[in-house]
Amino acid sequence: MKTFNQKQSFLTTGILSFQHVLAMFGATVLVPFITGLNPSIALMGAGVGTLIFHLITGGKVPVFLGSSFAFIAGILAVKESFGLAYATGSFLAVGAVYVLMAIIVYFIGSDFIRKIFPPIVTGPIIIVIGLILAPTAVDMAAGVNSPHISTSTSWTVAVITIMTIALTGIIAKGFFKMIPIIVGISVGYITSMIVGIVDFTSVINAPWIYSFQDFREMMIAPQFSLDAMKIIVPIALVTMIEHIGDITTNGAVVGKDFFKSPGLHRTLMGDGIATAFAGLIGAPANTTYGENTGVLAVTKNYNPTILRWAAVIAICLSLIGKFGALIQTIPEPVMGGVSFVLFGMIASIGVRTLIENKPDLSDLRNSIVVFTILIIGIVSIKESNPAAIQLTGQATLSGLSLADMVGVTLNGIINIIFPYFMKEKIVAKEQESKTKNMQFAIEKSK
Repeated sequence: MKTFNQKQSFLTTGILSFQHVLAMFGATVLVPFITGLNPSIALMGAGVGTLIFHLITGGKVPVFLGSSFAFIAGILAVKESFGLAYATGSFLAVGAVYVLMAIIVYFIGSDFIRKIFPPIVTGPIIIVIGLILAPTAVDMAAGVNSPHISTSTSWTVAVITIMTIALTGIIAKGFFKMIPIIVGISVGYITSMIVGIVDFTSVINAPWIYSFQDFREMMIAPQFSLDAMKIIVPIALVTMIEHIGDITTNGAVVGKDFFKSPGLHRTLMGDGIATAFAGLIGAPANTTYGENTGVLAVTKNYNPTILRWAAVIAICLSLIGKFGALIQTIPEPVMGGVSFVLFGMIASIGVRTLIENKPDLSDLRNSIVVFTILIIGIVSIKESNPAAIQLTGQATLSGLSLADMVGVTLNGIINIIFPYFMKEKIVAKEQESKTKNMQFAIEKSK
């Protein structure tokens, strides 16, 4: 059963919301772990940022915002040369760039955006979003970052998690059919406890509640430098292209046109202001999360209220030290199994987008756009990605962003600009022919 704004009990809403928290938690706290920012502040930034996004978009888009991986290299570079405060200060500039782009999109109109993002572009982009995340899912399932867990144990736990999610989605009835992710994580967690790979040390050491003073000490007051901004701000080009792809994917899952309502300009503005807020408190820059779109695809429950409650839960987790630590005890292979399902669902949505819109792939104009996006996007999985363009010393255009840009450009040239000029040429020839016929008729009448 597919639901959008259907009212549900408080308990049902809470459990569904918690499922979204579990989906986003690992990635949201991983970015601060890598960059040196604080995970609790990252959760606060993600939760408040998501609420800001929903406020600006009128609560119409079932999206969750979490820590962006695209800025990791830039943050590390600024951290080394200037300090983390200058990285978070640069996020305010990134937010301003988003708002500026939102204003431009408002005046250009979403119809123009739709024209440059037809199904032959959006379908492959959605496929790429799912497939380029595949190595992450495989690494997590194999326990690459958990050397204390053997590979065989990791894969056993991951496969049990995957099978549980699949069987719950296929066999379960009623309420349990809506929470296959939570059921999968629960079974995977119990299995992990049985094989002895759950470590509760972090829970024991964590405080029950963070005090206001604790939060003040964890927050980073932003500082500003043009040199630091030169490293961070160009990455906004990459994340804005990803934003368009994510909103397209979300709309494809839900079956709604979010470019039209609430409008791409509102989603861009919501993302930008959320990122600016993150910069104010010392959290990583925010971005729309494909993991939560995957949850929507699995559960078929698209109610945006559930995402807002997930944001509230994330904020609460940022305040409750022991509870947040307990979530972090979920072993990597369990989340790897979950990621297998979520990322696979995203890729399958891209395939569905192509099938439902029935583009003529026997026409080279269409097929060249599709396979170019797929090849450029998927080749980024290689460790030394040959399809990458260096924008600045730290900002690189590659993977999904480069695939988006090349696909949009190719489609624009082949299917918009070239046909337009050909049409103009044909019209001119027809007009010339009519003029000659008229002149001939006049001369003949004389």
